[in-house]
Amino acid sequence: MLELHCHTTFSDGTLTPQKLVERAAAKGVKALAITDHDTISGWTEARSAAQSYDLEIVPGIELSTTYNERSMHILGFYPDPQKLATPLSERIQGRHRRAQKMVDKLAELGFPIALPPMPGTMAPGRPHIANALLAAGHVTSQQEAFQRFIGDHGPAYVPYEKFTAQEGIELLRSCGAVPVWAHPYLFRGGIVEEVLPELVKAGLMGVEVYHPQHSISEERVLEELCAQYDLLMTGGSDYHGPQLKPKAGAIDLNGLHLSLELLDGMKQAAAKLDKE
Repeated sequence: MLELHCHTTFSDGTLTPQKLVERAAAKGVKALAITDHDTISGWTEARSAAQSYDLEIVPGIELSTTYNERSMHILGFYPDPQKLATPLSERIQGRHRRAQKMVDKLAELGFPIALPPMPGTMAPGRPHIANALLAAGHVTSQQEAFQRFIGDHGPAYVPYEKFTAQEGIELLRSCGAVPVWAHPYLFRGGIVEEVLPELVKAGLMGVEVYHPQHSISEERVLEELCAQYDLLMTGGSDYHGPQLKPKAGAIDLNGLHLSLELLDGMKQAAAKLDKE
């Protein structure tokens, strides 16, 4: 009944916060985290929508950072929005610059696209570029867009503006948020067992153990590592909304059937940070 990783139209999800809340409630979710990429703009609408249901909104975010020059996502739960406002504005501006650079590269390659209007509170990402390529008729699917153009080694790929995982963890903790390493086994810049101690040293407080693309054996390893380093365990579907062609391994809301008990430790950790 717990979902600690979901996206809305404020980043790369396909459902508005209200529609996400409605779907979550219909699926039996009791606590739903809004964790859009580099923005917290979906919280207000989600909280308003949740008043009509027996549903708790967990305020969150998914920060885009780098480690060993590779993309690493850090989830943050219960941040102080006032403290996050200025640094997030800088992160969103960086995302807009990155998107424009990819658009420019695609034009140079002979594949011009037009991105839809995106207000300053929205955080553009590669799925937006992929959809624009699809709309322009240059590809037949999002998957093709990534494979041909905007994947990590694609000719139109542009990396994030430098913002390290250590800096992201420090920022989250300074804003009262509990930092959690998102889907560790999707990280391509190092071995989990070797990277984790460095993140713990930087102030990491949890690991997303349960994720649709983690195998059962990987979950067991992460459970053991959390016990070893005294870290919180979280999980979620990483839900981006209903897809015409769902990604491999994608599941619906509440598909992992996680216990609400996982949220208790998160709340306690956030309360301790608030007193520091």
